[in-house]
Amino acid sequence: MQNHHVTKLEISLSALKHNFNYLKSKTKPNTQTLAVVKAFAYGLEPVNIAKSLEEEKVDYFGVAYADEGIKLRENGIKTPILVLHAQVANYELIIQHHLEPNIYSLYTLKQFIAFAKKNHLEAYPIHLKFNSGLNRLGFNTDEVDELLSLIENNKHIKVASAFSHIAASEDLNEKEFTEKQITTFNNIIAQLQSKLTDHFTVHMSNTSGIINYSNAHFNMVRMGIGLYGFGNDEKETAQLKNVATLKSIISQIRTVKKGDSISYNMAFTAQKDEKIAIIPIGHADGFSRPLGCGNGYVTINGQKAYTSGNVCMDMILVNVTNIDCKEGDEVIIFNNQKTVEEFAKICNTISYEILTAMAQRIKRTFID
Repeated sequence: MQNHHVTKLEISLSALKHNFNYLKSKTKPNTQTLAVVKAFAYGLEPVNIAKSLEEEKVDYFGVAYADEGIKLRENGIKTPILVLHAQVANYELIIQHHLEPNIYSLYTLKQFIAFAKKNHLEAYPIHLKFNSGLNRLGFNTDEVDELLSLIENNKHIKVASAFSHIAASEDLNEKEFTEKQITTFNNIIAQLQSKLTDHFTVHMSNTSGIINYSNAHFNMVRMGIGLYGFGNDEKETAQLKNVATLKSIISQIRTVKKGDSISYNMAFTAQKDEKIAIIPIGHADGFSRPLGCGNGYVTINGQKAYTSGNVCMDMILVNVTNIDCKEGDEVIIFNNQKTVEEFAKICNTISYEILTAMAQRIKRTFID
């Protein structure tokens, strides 16, 4: 069904490609790339983004769950896809759609081996995740021997990659912890390579790892938030291009008299006659409630219009008393990384959440 929502997210594919190639330039020649397109491609839209990155010869895509990978396959994506949080219940779907599961525990390994044997799979690619200090998904160091005993000479599976995840790659104050993680992971890889005869890819670095820890690039890196314009560092973000611009329009302008309240729960009372514009975007679209009551803003005809009263589910109200504007005029919610970072700070969160919170009912359009 066609989306007629007037609030829209414009996505620049040329900016996306720039960011991909900038991050790639940080690595050694022949280092492979994995583009993370989970969570609706960080709130943007995965299919067109994946197609655009296929043109740049990306080596892998990463999704969180099987359904995300299936959507890419159903839209013609041919590049290998790693399912980062593969669920035992979805192994059949994963195989049907030629996806590759992350195996992160002895339980999931035993389950997948049994599934592969039952379905007469041969050398099916799997990925092994190791816990080096994040203490999320992954085999612990004391499980490596048992892991190896299960996969050595097993004709049903083939290790495509072994990987881990850095806990604080963006925080150089935690460099000692990060280097300890890298050392732990190096030791695990040495154990695997001593027993497994087939080549497998090794990866550990996310966007900030690419930027800050060249010794953790190994032979593949994972690009996530950096693809979408954020380097977790002012200097690096400045080298990246803004990918997403969120726009809307003015639905109505009304004059509020001195003493009148505005929006739900009388959160704001006008101290003088004011001109208020109503914009069709609300907390159901990802414009978070903490941005209400003058904390957040939009830009209308080059001027900031601050929110007035509480954010509603489907709309916000902004003060346009001193702005020359009319109903139907364009409204910019954000069109640069700085504004997204400001919104994140106001909401006591990070840029990731501002992007991924954007509702799918917002219309996505692609430029370039």
